[in-house]
Amino acid sequence: MNTDFDIIKIIAIALAFIIAIVGHEIMHGYAAYKLGDNTAKALGRLSINPIKHIDPIGSLLVPGVLFAIGAPFIFGWAKPVPINMHTVMQNGGENGAIKVALAGVTFNFLLVAIFSFIYLFLSSPSNIVESFFNIFVAYSIIINAILGFFNLWPIPPLDGSQALKYFAMKHKWYSLVVWTNKLAPYGFFILMAIIATPISNYLFKPIYWLISKILY
Repeated sequence: MNTDFDIIKIIAIALAFIIAIVGHEIMHGYAAYKLGDNTAKALGRLSINPIKHIDPIGSLLVPGVLFAIGAPFIFGWAKPVPINMHTVMQNGGENGAIKVALAGVTFNFLLVAIFSFIYLFLSSPSNIVESFFNIFVAYSIIINAILGFFNLWPIPPLDGSQALKYFAMKHKWYSLVVWTNKLAPYGFFILMAIIATPISNYLFKPIYWLISKILY
């Protein structure tokens, strides 16, 4: 076992993961701020300081356990950025609310595009710094792709469900709005059930295919 390489790998993956989840939440707050909601800014949640955003369970325990057991994917979450959606709706309507809901996912997929471009120019590492950078780039693609894809699922409290709800409100599909609200209290348990069963392999298959095309 190459202990030095293992440490470098863990640090690179952790950095990629923190950037992905913290940036995801900051972008929700920033999108709301651009629509007149100062809540996140007033509470210091637009800061890039990861300490303000890290959730002990979602940012440390869950991804740490997944990494330790060699899970096929690593995911987690940061503390949700507080948003006053009433203010967002007043200033931007349903379209504004959809933009706020999808801001984090947009950030993740933008990073996938940026790091995929960088990956094209990587060569075999010749020193520890290059090894660190190569691992960081590769896992930035993997983590952001999985996080962005996962958050598009229309299951509360994921971003996809929020975007779907405001899209339904825009088109006056009120039965769908009612359905998403009723589903909300059970969303977390539904997600855990999906992730803990083989069905997750099928649901993640499209993003695994995309990652394989980028990295291999």
